[in-house]
Amino acid sequence: MRFYKTALFLIFIFVGSFSAYCGEENKLGEILPLYSILPFAGILLSISLFPLFFPHFWHKRYPLVALFWGVSFIIPFLIAYKDTAVLEVLHIFLLDYVPFLILLWGLFTVSGGIVFKGSIVGTPFFNTILIAVGTVLASFMGTTGAAMLLIRPLLRANEKRKYKTHAVIFFIFLVANIGGSLTPLGDPPLFLGFLHGVPFFWTFKLFLPLVFASLMLLGVFFLLDSYYFRKENLYAVLKSQTKKRREPFKIMGTYNFLFLLGIIGSVLFSGTFHLGYISFFSVHLEYQDLIREIATIIIGIASLKVTPKDFRESNGFNWEPMKEVAILFAAIFATMIAPLAVLKAGDKGHLAFLVGGLHEPYQFFWLTGMLSSFLDNAPTYLTFLNMALGHFSPGVAEKQAIKELIQNNELFLEAISIGAVFMGANTYIGNAPNFMVKSIAEENGVKMPSFLGYIFKWSIPFLIPLFFLVEYIFL
Repeated sequence: MRFYKTALFLIFIFVGSFSAYCGEENKLGEILPLYSILPFAGILLSISLFPLFFPHFWHKRYPLVALFWGVSFIIPFLIAYKDTAVLEVLHIFLLDYVPFLILLWGLFTVSGGIVFKGSIVGTPFFNTILIAVGTVLASFMGTTGAAMLLIRPLLRANEKRKYKTHAVIFFIFLVANIGGSLTPLGDPPLFLGFLHGVPFFWTFKLFLPLVFASLMLLGVFFLLDSYYFRKENLYAVLKSQTKKRREPFKIMGTYNFLFLLGIIGSVLFSGTFHLGYISFFSVHLEYQDLIREIATIIIGIASLKVTPKDFRESNGFNWEPMKEVAILFAAIFATMIAPLAVLKAGDKGHLAFLVGGLHEPYQFFWLTGMLSSFLDNAPTYLTFLNMALGHFSPGVAEKQAIKELIQNNELFLEAISIGAVFMGANTYIGNAPNFMVKSIAEENGVKMPSFLGYIFKWSIPFLIPLFFLVEYIFL
């Protein structure tokens, strides 16, 4: 009962304080108070601290916690800003959350029907090769598709090993994030850039930073995995196993690769053709995007129908990871409205102290990246892209402004792109596949670090020094 009383109290306080800022509805980011981002901070802190200090409560009640923070922002926001707030909520859910969830569901469903069979052992060499393959695939089938396809084979290969958390962590670093930086199909920020006028093949400019970051992390992972492998004294075990009869390696459910190609094709279609739009409560829904969503749903259902149930069962497939992501990211997207609006206001908003001094590529790299670690990296990318366009080509039409940015200040676009994609690896919520990989790993008995444990034990020691090198060499 205390939980609901607290929610009502927060709503009352927020309605009263928001109302004081009403009046200029077309300048939402300039008039939103800084404390309007508190619900967003609340959901982030809940995700980071509750599993650590109240694991049983979190496992049973995380939907209520997500609802609490979502309602704490949405209700006062709607009451205070009325039509403007309704439009903002519809916009972020219809144009961002629903497409995000449908694509995630489609890739999760289809990849869950592909089974890798055989006697595979998680040696340092095998693990490194598997993560490297996933890193390459991520740019062409999306970070979500590549992560969902290969996380289960990685877990199965290492199921007998005592130390395997590090393998999942580096898998998140590379397959679920950094590997998706080569094409617009790889990661949502780059796809968003493509939709707004960045040429499809421009992202190949990120090839060298991608290769550098990937080789550095793969090298560190191989050394780390070799250390743990020797610590478990598994070389002797492996030698004895090679004398036994081994099951040959094979892939089952290969027709699901065709379904994956179908989803990739629908995404490519939506970014290539412009078929007009329908208006739903003043939100423009593009026909090509609706076709993409419908096609993805149909493909996912087809995969469920034609793939034998025992294929998915042997993969340990269940809907819990999808459910957890859907619920938590609904709260994240809802509460994210405030910080994104304030950021978009630039030096006229209450975060002017943060964005007002952006003049160099490395500044865009770090601020885009750090905020992408906690906000969804796609709208964060778009926010800083618009800041750069407004800085260099004020008043110029968007697509023309992007052409001018590439011609005259291309390094800024590279900095924003690398920051958004690479630094999505800094936290579990920086990119959607991170959370899904974590959830699947835990379903398979891998003890994953807490939200803060991931940041302080893994991201800061392994990623931040790498990103300083990337900045020094490429920006």
